[in-house]
Formats: sequence, C-alpha cells, structure tokens
Amino acid sequence: MFSYFKVKDDAKMGAESHAVSPLLTKVRTAVSALPASIVAVLVVLLTLIIGWTDYSTGWELSLFIFYAAPIIIAVWRLGAGAGFLSAIFCSIVWLVANDAENPYTTQIGFLWAMVTRFFYFGVVVFAVSAIRTKQEADAAHIRMLEEQRLLEMEIVSVSEHGQQRIGQDLHDGICQQLAAIGCAARVLSDDLRAKSAPEALDAALIEDSIQKAVVEARNLARGIFPVHVDRNGLAAALTELAGTMARLTGLSVEAVDCAEVSINSPEISKHLYRIAQEALANAIHHSKASRITLSLNVDGGILELLVEDNGIGISKEADSRSQGMGMRTMKYRSKAIGATLDISPRPEGGTRVSCRLKPPTQKL
Repeated sequence: MFSYFKVKDDAKMGAESHAVSPLLTKVRTAVSALPASIVAVLVVLLTLIIGWTDYSTGWELSLFIFYAAPIIIAVWRLGAGAGFLSAIFCSIVWLVANDAENPYTTQIGFLWAMVTRFFYFGVVVFAVSAIRTKQEADAAHIRMLEEQRLLEMEIVSVSEHGQQRIGQDLHDGICQQLAAIGCAARVLSDDLRAKSAPEALDAALIEDSIQKAVVEARNLARGIFPVHVDRNGLAAALTELAGTMARLTGLSVEAVDCAEVSINSPEISKHLYRIAQEALANAIHHSKASRITLSLNVDGGILELLVEDNGIGISKEADSRSQGMGMRTMKYRSKAIGATLDISPRPEGGTRVSCRLKPPTQKL
C-alpha cells in the first residue's frame, strides 16, 4: 500500500515538474531576449517591490532571502559586476525597509545585520556566477564535441564517396578497357593461329596476361567499392577481401572463421567491412607480419569482428595516442554503429583488433 502511494506521489511530482519546466524555460528565454537596459529596470523594480513587501510585513516576517531573485537575474543576464551593484542596492533597500522597526537596541547592531545580509547577497553573486561560467563552459564543450563529430562524419563521408567513385571508375573504366584489349588480343591470336604464324603463341600469352590483369583490377575495384555487402553478404565479402589482400600483397591473409550472419542494417555491414579493410591495411603496412587472420563470429548475441597478426605489435603508448587517421576512422565507425573497438597487443606477439556490438542479428 505504501509503495502504491509512493509511486502515485512520484508520478504526480513528475507531472508537476514537467508542467513547470516549460514555464521556467519560457521565462528564462524571455528574460534572455530582453535588452540589457530593460533587464536593469526590471531588477530595480523587482528589488523595490520586495523591499516594499518587506516593509509591510515588518520585522517578524523577514523577506531578505527573496532579495536573491533580482540579484540572480542581474548576474545571469548582465554579469557579475551588475550582480554586485544589485547586491549593494538590495542591501540599501533592506536597510530602509527595516530601519523603522527592528529589534536591535543600537545602530551598530542593525548595521552589522545589514553587513551580514550583504555577505549573503555576495555569496549569491559568486554562486550564480560560478554556475553561469560552468554552464557556458559546458555549452562550449558540447558545441566543440558536436563540431568534432560533424567533422569526423564529413571526413568519413568524403572518404566513403571517394572510395566508391574510385572503385566505380576502376570497374567501369580500366576494367572495361582491359577487357576490350583482351578481346583484341584474342582476335589477333586467332588470326595468327589461322595463318600458322609462330607469333600466335605470344599473342595468346598476351591475352592470358590481360585477362589476369582484368581479374586483379576487378578484385581491387570490389575491395574499394563493396557493392556486394548486403543483408547476408558480409561474411562472403570479408572472405573475398582477405583473398584479394593475399593476392595483392603476397602475404598470408586468411578468413579463418567467418560465420554467416544476417544483419538488418546495411550501414552496419558497410562500417564493419570498412573497419576490417582498415585493420588489414594497417597490419599489412605497419606490423611487418607474415600471417594475418580475419574472423566474424556471434557469441552470446554479441557479434565480433576480429583481425589478428603475428607482427611486431603495438605499444600501449601508441594505442593510447591513436593519432593515425586510420585508427580515428575505425573508432568513429565503431561509435557510429554502437560498437566497442579494442586495439591491443596479443600475448603471443602481434596486434589484435576487435570490434564487438549487439546489432539486430540472427544466426543463420
């Protein structure tokens, strides 16, 4: 029964809070929009109204605590200097409002009471100034973080569009030209073979080399522009990426364990593919590794993309700095999909890049 009434009271207080918050926001917005001169006049009028009310209620019902209201408005809208002037004015108004009726037998005691009130007003000025400074610093920090996030998003977007354009141009341009040259070489080979010319063998070798170049160019285009990364194609795309990297670099790059998973968001698939691509590129160019493995698994509802190498490893200092654009891009992509990215040394040597997230996935 007590819990029921407590929940009911909490709900009522929450509803009242939600009802009051818009009103306070509107009042603060309205005050902030007023010119400084009008705010100064309002501060003076509010102080005089409080002083007149304080005079009317007499000493038995002191209202000195309410003098904080005009001081707060002055500090928040006009600054600390205006707040101190308002504190002095409030002290004088309080002195005049309570001069006729007060319990002190000496004037010194009454003046000392005014000093204590002024001290209270000064504390209000310092407190409000500190809160205002902190809020301004927090707002500036939030703006900086938002600008940084937008900048990172723009950099990644430009990089993504650039890679797509290069991959598309490579596929539609160079690959098509090489294929046309290969067809011409085949025709030449057939003509020479029909004439029993000894150069027919050389023409056939040229055709074979061109066809291999077409295959390599198309593989490279697919790596840059992975149009095949769809709902169920991430594992296949990662396996093909590992094979392409192995052929282009001559290193041992293997997709050792890529499970078939269904990812509902194409954006998640794209970001995971790019993270794997960047991790492989870093391992190839910086780790001096002879073997690199790539895996994709689901364990306990957590999807993990893992890239490991047996290279020279990465120091904790270098990992903590993370100044490279590649690492920054991987960190941004992982945050964009709500994943955690961990780059750490392997106990047996080398580097381990792990990206873990809990997306809407279904094991197939």
